[in-house]
Amino acid sequence: MGYLIRPIETSDYVPIIQVVDAWWDNRPMASMLPRLFFLHFQKSSFLIEDNGERIGFLIGFRSQTYPNQAYIHFVGVDPRYRGHGIGRLLYLRFFTLMREWGCSEVHSVTSPQNTGSIAFHQRMGFLIEPGDAERNGLPVTTNYDGRGGARVLFRKVLNSKENF
Repeated sequence: MGYLIRPIETSDYVPIIQVVDAWWDNRPMASMLPRLFFLHFQKSSFLIEDNGERIGFLIGFRSQTYPNQAYIHFVGVDPRYRGHGIGRLLYLRFFTLMREWGCSEVHSVTSPQNTGSIAFHQRMGFLIEPGDAERNGLPVTTNYDGRGGARVLFRKVLNSKENF
């Protein structure tokens, strides 16, 4: 295993944006990943490589409004590497850094149709937040992005006794 986790760089934007839709089963996701994340959140966002090949990334940041909270905005893993613990490694690296920065919780969201993401977040210790409706048996927050879509909201408490 030649995995290397490093902070994301501006130069990673074009290679990632070129594959992100394919990594998301050809869903149009690139618009959710503007270059600004690669410019302004380099210290809290990570890329993982396998022998120099980009195979996954995590875009996250510490909240400026609630400094004890962090947010994971976007994660992508090359489908050839799914099930190899890539997402887990990225999340654990983010948790470690956020705890070092004084955060006590991490938040994230996904769509109620993304059952793989929901299961992954639950395995990583996230709890589903209460919502204002229910979809697929899960609490959701409706109109979360202002475009009528519902989202499953997650929250994970960073326990000081956990070793990441």
